[in-house]
Amino acid sequence: MKAWNKYIEELNSGVYSDRLMDIYLDSALVPYQTKRYVDAVTKFATLFGEKEVQIYSAPGRSEVSGNHTDHQHGHVLATSINLDAIGVVAPTNDNIVHLVSGESDLIEIDLSDLFVNVDEKETTNALIRGVAAGFNKSGYKLGGFEAYVTSDVLVGAGMSSSAAFESLIGTIFSGLYNDMQVSAIEIAKIGQYAENVYFGKPCGLMDQMACSVGGLVYIDFCDVNNPVVKKVPSDFEGNEYSLCIIDTKGSHADLTDDYAAIPAEMKEVAKCFGKDFLREVDKAEFFSNIAMLRNKVSDRAVLRAIHFYKEQEHVINAVSSLENNSFADFLEAVKNSGASSAKNLQNIYSLKNPHAQNVTVALALSEIFLGENGVCRVHGGGFAGTIQAFVKNDAVANYKENIENVFGKDSCHVLKVRPYGGIVAI
Repeated sequence: MKAWNKYIEELNSGVYSDRLMDIYLDSALVPYQTKRYVDAVTKFATLFGEKEVQIYSAPGRSEVSGNHTDHQHGHVLATSINLDAIGVVAPTNDNIVHLVSGESDLIEIDLSDLFVNVDEKETTNALIRGVAAGFNKSGYKLGGFEAYVTSDVLVGAGMSSSAAFESLIGTIFSGLYNDMQVSAIEIAKIGQYAENVYFGKPCGLMDQMACSVGGLVYIDFCDVNNPVVKKVPSDFEGNEYSLCIIDTKGSHADLTDDYAAIPAEMKEVAKCFGKDFLREVDKAEFFSNIAMLRNKVSDRAVLRAIHFYKEQEHVINAVSSLENNSFADFLEAVKNSGASSAKNLQNIYSLKNPHAQNVTVALALSEIFLGENGVCRVHGGGFAGTIQAFVKNDAVANYKENIENVFGKDSCHVLKVRPYGGIVAI
């Protein structure tokens, strides 16, 4: 903890420049992040008074492969990115979380009341209360705090702004009251619990795991209570490629049913074999019973199950390619992953509004703009929002210009793979 004005003095004098470079991996971003941190500390002091504070950070994430398979206990490959949520925080002794996010109104959550509140569904209040309840349920310490939170993780753009926020709140509770001893994996599980039970979104665990753990991570959810998490080597700069996320400006509003249908339909297929999840169904047995399945479930459910099995192969191929320093094979695995999402999973537009196909247009144009200079795929949950492209560095400027001519200035974000998950930033 340090006096708020001391942080501002040291930030402005460059004391934390190396630390900011370490977190955000781009020298061009250091002045921006310095100002962002100064503004956040100043805002905290305006809201809550001139106190000693600490600054926490949790990143957004980019899914690389394993699209919509975590909820079936599958394999995924994801990475944290250098867009994050930061929180300027001071502990209190009133057992209440006082939090302002951006320009929103003050939120106050009494930690003595951790029951699910149906009126809070799909709100920031629900996420805070849910994370606190998860900590309490797991036997960790809780306490009140004041926080000003600001985030540059794009909302509704498939970068998991909610998971970044959950990871941030979990990291704050860990730092203030548990000596930073709550593991990143446990914080991720608590974040998922908050989102499933309190927020009301039936998500898997991948988003929270990528945001909380950090770096490029392979996750095997065979045992969802004890997932296998492995850091994967990634040298995008050495291979002269950049990760681009393109915001197609499609709305994620009213898509909960689209997202929920995917795990529901996959589970319908699993139940035909007396199992709860597709991971429990033998691949050969599944493919030898397609005719039977088509008489019991929809064709779309069958296709989505096919995606699950194909996607497992794509993840394993992507991981092994990176570990063997075969970047071309990694790109091929990403391309195949995207093709399966589009054709089998069918999450590139919503049937509720088939005339709005921002993602489909972005993918079609990206294939034309990139040619042999990169690969692209749907990003995150799909149906609206963003696509992902791995682009040769010398082709980035041209690709960015072409795609932004369609989707608008600054719709293409050129990102870095951040090595950290939830942390005490400074």
